[in-house]
Amino acid sequence: MKYCNRCIIPESRPNIEIDADSGTCNACHTHATKKEIDWNQRKEAFHSVIAEARSRSEGYDCVIPVSGGKDSTWQVTRCLEWDMKPLAVTWKTPARTQVGQQNLDNLVRLGVDHLEFQINPVVESKFMLACLEKKGDPAIPMHMAIFNIPRRIARCFRIPLIVWGENPAFEYGGTEEERRGFSMDAQWLRKYGVTQGTKAGDWVSEDLSARDLLPYFGPPLEDDGAETLGVFMGYYFPWDPKTSLEVASRNGFQSRREGPKVGYYNYADIDDDFISIHHYLKWYKFGFTRLFDNLSLEIRNERMSRDQAIAILREKGEQYPDEDIERFCQFVGITHRRFREIIERFRNPQVWTKRAERWEIDGFLVEDWEWR
Repeated sequence: MKYCNRCIIPESRPNIEIDADSGTCNACHTHATKKEIDWNQRKEAFHSVIAEARSRSEGYDCVIPVSGGKDSTWQVTRCLEWDMKPLAVTWKTPARTQVGQQNLDNLVRLGVDHLEFQINPVVESKFMLACLEKKGDPAIPMHMAIFNIPRRIARCFRIPLIVWGENPAFEYGGTEEERRGFSMDAQWLRKYGVTQGTKAGDWVSEDLSARDLLPYFGPPLEDDGAETLGVFMGYYFPWDPKTSLEVASRNGFQSRREGPKVGYYNYADIDDDFISIHHYLKWYKFGFTRLFDNLSLEIRNERMSRDQAIAILREKGEQYPDEDIERFCQFVGITHRRFREIIERFRNPQVWTKRAERWEIDGFLVEDWEWR
């Protein structure tokens, strides 16, 4: 296994490339270019986007997809500062947390109209289990809902603009063209929509009809540009988890009182009890965890050294989210043992080697790691 020599991301992470000469990953290289960006020019570009949206608006200027997270609050406050009339749209997770609900209620009180869409939990449980069994990721339905429901609503209300938050292609690795782009188009969504290249129609079966899966179907991607433009706020304004947290906190956002379930931040992934399972399964598939991503962001933002990050990895371990997995198993109707049997099928043999009845990763970043 090869790791970036600046951060701690391995080459196995999707969309990551490590330069053979410098030993640095494309995510670190891209982050370094932020210092060269003319953010005042980007700010003016956002003003032009707003002006265009208002010229086509029939009421609402934009849709803002929101949850109970800090970035949602950041997006809303930014748009309100620019005197926009947004419609906040939420897909309601079947595992919403108390702090997530509090933050969502606070966000609405900032002064926005809000529409919440809840999918039939019987359909969701069947769909999540099918995705776990076939693709090793129960979060595929979540990502389909998050990306498609706001687009569908924007189309229904004839709203010309959708304002998303960060662009993962910029922050976590992508091609030069994808990093440079400011908009969410068909090509971006197919690659970065976290659905493993599938669409809702691909999941129609005897147990799940097309009518059951209707909320997961978005409008035709190829038609989006004509009626609704989707842009990333992180293209126009510097995005960083700490700075967006500061903005959100000033506007009433609350972090998780306990430590993080997975990862490094106690203010990220706090609105949904099932997202931790999606992150945990990266360990089986790619040999890294949510903690790798978070600590790498801290390194790139010069708040932590690489050695400090490795020490934290050693201390935290693989961060197995026991309670969330138990709740998920109850929701989809399987035992914990069955869950373990399913995810074992997705252990990547190109990453893992079995020795003395336990699995290990050759060349792992932490030499004295305690393998389970």
